[in-house]
Amino acid sequence: MEKSICLYFQVHQPDRLRLYRFFDIGREEYYYDDFANKTILRRVADRCYLPANKLMLELIKKYNGSFKITYSISGTAIEQFQKYTPEVIESFKELAATGCVEFLAETYSHSLASLISEGEFKEQVELHSKTIEALFGVKPKVFRNTELIYSDTIGEAVSNMGYSAMLTEGAKHILGWKSPNYIYTNAINPRLKLLLKNFVLSDHIAFRFSNRSWEHWPLTSDKFATWISEALSNDEVVNLFMDYETFGEHQDASTGIFEFLRHLPENILSSTNFVFDTPSGICKRHQPVAPLHVPFPISWADEERDTSAWLGNELQNEAFSKLYSIEEAVKKCDNKEITNNFRKLQQSDHFYYMCTKFFSDGAVHKYFNPYDTPYEAFINYMNVLSDFMLRVEKPKKEKAVAKKTVIKNKSGKTKTSKKIK
Repeated sequence: MEKSICLYFQVHQPDRLRLYRFFDIGREEYYYDDFANKTILRRVADRCYLPANKLMLELIKKYNGSFKITYSISGTAIEQFQKYTPEVIESFKELAATGCVEFLAETYSHSLASLISEGEFKEQVELHSKTIEALFGVKPKVFRNTELIYSDTIGEAVSNMGYSAMLTEGAKHILGWKSPNYIYTNAINPRLKLLLKNFVLSDHIAFRFSNRSWEHWPLTSDKFATWISEALSNDEVVNLFMDYETFGEHQDASTGIFEFLRHLPENILSSTNFVFDTPSGICKRHQPVAPLHVPFPISWADEERDTSAWLGNELQNEAFSKLYSIEEAVKKCDNKEITNNFRKLQQSDHFYYMCTKFFSDGAVHKYFNPYDTPYEAFINYMNVLSDFMLRVEKPKKEKAVAKKTVIKNKSGKTKTSKKIK
């Protein structure tokens, strides 16, 4: 039987916050660093998105449909593409037109809503799905949560939203003796199939490719194809999941990362019994082997493969709980701008910047962090959040004042009714 390989790429760019001081609270209502967002996106588009998409299109045409790939593009990344680099959107549309690309659903704002608010989680997923369908003409059937976060209850909620499959991490502490190279099912609702990341093989490309001290450097596509063939001789599926920015941004073009990608399909197709496929295709091709029990959330981040990268210290938990404490008030405002800001403030990146891990994963966190310290990230975010909370409360107060009525009494005097219904 033919075996399957899934190449999946996450595409995301956050809305970076500008320097927001304590004395700006109540005075400055714009929170974002447009210059940084535009500058960084332009750089990443030129180094990664445009050349990588061009190469992907060439490979799809060269192998006449035998090379297939998968993306999830966050709503915030789409908004920035539309604003600053519309040509990136056009290049993704070209890929979509080939029929060899699957686009997945996710939370619109790349948020952690699945961990705290089922209502907000569902709203964001629906918004994202509609956005993807409008852009690429296909409604997503498979789901990937922010940072591959997954648990039994999250999977059940995703299944109830109508998705047939979901991507997550092949975490060792969950799998135990089992292999990540098979399809599993949600422990609560077996209709939801699970595709698990092979983090060893994925991280060889994403993190070790340019490391000259790595014993296997340099990594060539033929060597990698041999590893896949030998390591998965008895397995069915290998899922290579990584950030799309691996190509050209995290791993510079000078490292040979694009040449590695250029020759990978040829080496896989000619020397192994693996075929490239998308998650939907893999779920049709292979049957699940067992349910996967995940009582507590897992993710693809850090050695722990849990949610501690975003919610692992008091700073992060304070900011997170305070943000979602105003969710109901935000919904009552029924104000598009307020809702938009609420979702931008939910982006997981803001909490990632507050991470205080300084040991095995500290270098990774520092690379992705625009702040000098986690404490600066926390203070800046909380200043923004404090102002936002004032603005959320403002319509409520104005509404209360408007309900007060001036009543003329018989003597011609006036009084203000304090009763608010």
